[in-house]
Amino acid sequence: MYPDLYKGLKLRPKDLGCYDSPLIGFNGKIVFLKGQIELPVQTGSKVMEVNFIMVNAHSPYTAIVVRPWFHAMGDVPSTLHLKVKYLSGDQQSKVSVWSTEVVVGEARCKELKIVVIGTDEDNFFQVGVQLPPQEKEELVVFLRRNIDVFAWNAYEALRVDPNFIFHHLNVNPSAIPKKQSPQRSSKEHFDAVREEVTKLKRARAIKVVFYLEWLANIVDVKKKSGKWQVCVDFADLNKACPKDAFPMP
Repeated sequence: MYPDLYKGLKLRPKDLGCYDSPLIGFNGKIVFLKGQIELPVQTGSKVMEVNFIMVNAHSPYTAIVVRPWFHAMGDVPSTLHLKVKYLSGDQQSKVSVWSTEVVVGEARCKELKIVVIGTDEDNFFQVGVQLPPQEKEELVVFLRRNIDVFAWNAYEALRVDPNFIFHHLNVNPSAIPKKQSPQRSSKEHFDAVREEVTKLKRARAIKVVFYLEWLANIVDVKKKSGKWQVCVDFADLNKACPKDAFPMP
């Protein structure tokens, strides 16, 4: 269990019991644990007391459960589908690993109604038809009143202030920059690349750079729809970037 979940459950530090064994992280460093606590966990109609170990470290997850819990609950995890299936009475249910929403039986898609906002028919919202008429009307009025905060395509989205957050590549300083040999493309590929580059420049996602230290070729992949997906061969650059250790679910 990580601090975000522990604080969210409004648990106090004195609720933790003693736990002396250290934990070795994926990066090889020793993480000293804050303690352990026993909490009831409900999955469907089944409730079981589970011992959680409090780890005082940053993680994209709130908690991680291990195989003994799956065995005790009779669950079937799938790392491929990121789902956990369990038996609830005479029905088979499933729960997503990434959310707390439980889907029992077959999930049904709600009916949605398209509501056009403004004069452009391509700009619309989808509102559930199950909403009460008054609530639906208030929702549409609210959306129209705040129409200026929505971006209808990537080029209308505001840029993020670099003083708030920015991304940089963690390139190994000892790595030698590589320039891939240029490859000729057919006219069909060239037109697809030019169109994609124009879009990215309009969105200010890329800019022209001279005296390149790294040079990678463009790779075109044809989708099932018949359109071309433009990718970049970053194989050499990926090799020069150290891999970060991260916990697996």
